[in-house]
Amino acid sequence: MLKEECFYLGKIVRKFSFKGELLAKLDTDEPGTYQNLESVFVDFNGKLIPFFIASCQLHKSRLLRIDFEDVEDEADADDLIGAELYLPLDQLPKLKGDKFYYHEITGFAVEDVTYGVIGTITGVNDNTAQALFIIDAEGKEVLIPINDNFIKELKREEKKIILDVPEGLIEIYL
Repeated sequence: MLKEECFYLGKIVRKFSFKGELLAKLDTDEPGTYQNLESVFVDFNGKLIPFFIASCQLHKSRLLRIDFEDVEDEADADDLIGAELYLPLDQLPKLKGDKFYYHEITGFAVEDVTYGVIGTITGVNDNTAQALFIIDAEGKEVLIPINDNFIKELKREEKKIILDVPEGLIEIYL
C-alpha cells in the first residue's frame, strides 16, 4: 500500500501497559468512528506495514488504546512509539454538504461570486496557522484562506467550489 492511497489517521504517542498496548492520538473530529478497527497501516522505517488489531477502544476522548496482535511486550511497543498510522482512502467516512477532505478538492474549479472564475485548485497548504486553497489562475498562484464564511457552495458532481472572499483578496495575486 502506498501513502498516496491512504489517509493519515494519527500517531502512536506512548505505551499504555507492560503487555505492549499503545495509545495513539487520532487526527479526527470523531475518534469514536475508529474504535472497531481490524487493522491499520503503520509507517515503520518509511514503509507502510499492515498491523492487525486484537482490540482497540477509546481512551480519554481523542486517544485510541490499541492492542496489536504481534506486539506482546514493552520492547515491541517501544519500537512503535512515534510511528504514524494510516488507513486506505476508501475507509474515510463520506462527507455531506459543504464539508470536504483536502485531497478530494484537488482539480476543482473555483469561482468567486463577485470576481467570477478564478482557476483550479492544485492543492491545500495546511502547514500554516490558516489552511489555504492553492489555486492556479492561468499560471499565477492564488492563495485563499479556507474559511467557512468564504465557502458559499461545494458542487461535488461539477467539481466546483463557489467562494465569496473579501474584495481585493484575489486581485493582489493577479
